[in-house]
Amino acid sequence: MENLTTMTKKPASQRQPMPEPDPKQRAANFDEVALGYSKEQAIAEATRCLGCKEPKCIAGCPVEIAIPDFIEQIARGDSAEAIQIIKDKNSLPAICGRVCPQETQCEQLCVLGKKGEPIAIGRLERFVADRGLSKIKRPAKMAKPKGKQVAVVGSGPAGLTAAGDLAKLGYQVTIFEVFHAPGGVLRYGIPEFRLPKKILDQEIAEIERLGVDIKVNSVIGRIADIQDLFEQGFGAVFIATGAGSPTFLGIPGENLNGVYSANEFLTRVNLMNAYQFPEYDTPVWVGKSAVVVGGGNTAMDAVRTARRLGADHAIIVYRRSEKEMPARAEEVAHAKEEGIEFHLLTNPVRILRDDRGWVKGIECVKMELGEPDESGRRRPIPIPGSEFIIEADTVIIAIGTNANPLVPSRTPGLRTNEWGYIITDPETGQTSLEGVYAGGDIVTGSATVIEAMGAGKRAAQAIHQYLSGKEDSKEKGA
Repeated sequence: MENLTTMTKKPASQRQPMPEPDPKQRAANFDEVALGYSKEQAIAEATRCLGCKEPKCIAGCPVEIAIPDFIEQIARGDSAEAIQIIKDKNSLPAICGRVCPQETQCEQLCVLGKKGEPIAIGRLERFVADRGLSKIKRPAKMAKPKGKQVAVVGSGPAGLTAAGDLAKLGYQVTIFEVFHAPGGVLRYGIPEFRLPKKILDQEIAEIERLGVDIKVNSVIGRIADIQDLFEQGFGAVFIATGAGSPTFLGIPGENLNGVYSANEFLTRVNLMNAYQFPEYDTPVWVGKSAVVVGGGNTAMDAVRTARRLGADHAIIVYRRSEKEMPARAEEVAHAKEEGIEFHLLTNPVRILRDDRGWVKGIECVKMELGEPDESGRRRPIPIPGSEFIIEADTVIIAIGTNANPLVPSRTPGLRTNEWGYIITDPETGQTSLEGVYAGGDIVTGSATVIEAMGAGKRAAQAIHQYLSGKEDSKEKGA
C-alpha cells in the first residue's frame, strides 16, 4: 500500500496498529486519516480476545453489543456473521467504529487492558462494518406493522437510532430534519477526514431501508410545533435536536470579522463542500494563521480543518495542560503529527482588530494550575504580567455548545433546566409532556455519539411500551 507509515509485524500479544497516510500528505487533503485494518490485521487482533465467560466490555457499550461474539466471528474469518451480531444492537457501526471514544468505554473494561493494551474493539467494529454491510445474510427482524406513527425531530445519532429501532418494532416513523441532508452532527460537525460522507450516507440508507421516512428542510418549531405533530396523527414524538447553539468566551473582540464558533466553522466547511477544496471554491477563508480556543475533540477537528484549508500556522490555545485535555489522545497525537502548534496553560483575554474590523491577533495570558474545581480538574489561574500576543487571521472558539432552544421555546409545558436542556427520565427519555420523549445532546449537553445512540434506543423501547399500553387500554375500554 503506497504512502503509508511503515508497519512492523507485531506479536499476537500486542495490539495491531492502525494504518495511516504520511502526516505531511494527509494535512494537505481531507482524505480519511485512519485507513482501517486489513483482513489479516483484523484476524490477528481478534485472536487476542480472551473470550471471557463474563465479559466486562459489554457493560461499557451504551448500546450493549455482544462484543466477544462478534470478535469471535472475525477470528473465524466470518465478517458476515459478525455484522449480523453488531447490527442486532447498533444501527450505525461504521460510524461508531470511527468516532466513538472506545478507550473510555468498552475498551476501558477489557481485561487485557489491566496489564497491557486492550482489544481494539472500535477498530474491529469498523472493519466488520466496512466489509460486512453488503454481506448481511438475514434481514432485520421486523415486527408486524402496528398502524401507528411516531415523529422523530432531528436526524443525528439519537434520532437515527430511535427511528431505526421503532421501525423494527413495527411503527411508521418520520424524521424531520432542519438541514437539506440527514445526519445532524455526524454530517455537519465532524470533518471528512474523520468520518467520510459516503460512510454516513451508506448507514443512513440502511435506516431508510427499514421504512423510515426522512423529511429534510423541515424546521419543527416553524413549519409545525410538537402539538401540531400529534394533531397530524403521530402517537408519540422523540426530540433529538442536539446542542448546536454556540458558547463564547465573553472577551472583547468576539464580534470581529474572522471570529467563528467551532460549530459554525465546521458546519460551513461541511455544508459548502469546503472539504473538497480546491475542486470546490470555499466560502471559509482562514488566512495564514488560525487560532482555535479549546482542548476537546471539536477543537482538534477545527484546528486540523483550518490546517487543511491552508493555514500555515494552525494553533491550539488551551488554558490547562495536556493532561487535562478532554480530547481523545488519538486526535491530539494526529494533530501534533500534522504540525498543529499547541499553546497550553494559555488563556485568551481579548481579540485584536485591524483598521477594517478583521481579526489581526489574540492577546493571551499564561496560566498555572491550582486546586481542582467542580469538574475535578485543577483550576487554571492567570499569571500576572504574562500577557502576550499571537498573530491571527482567524479565531475559532471551541469551548462547548448550548442547547438548541427552538423546540423547547415553542412547546408549552416542556420542562427544561437552567441551561435550556430538556428534563427527562434518564431511563426512558420521557419528558414532562405525555407522549413526548427526548434524548441525546438536547438532554445531556455535548456528549459522545454512542451515548446519544444509547438514549435513542432507550427512548424507542419506552415509546413502544407507551403506545402498546395505550392500545391495551383502548381494547379494555372497548
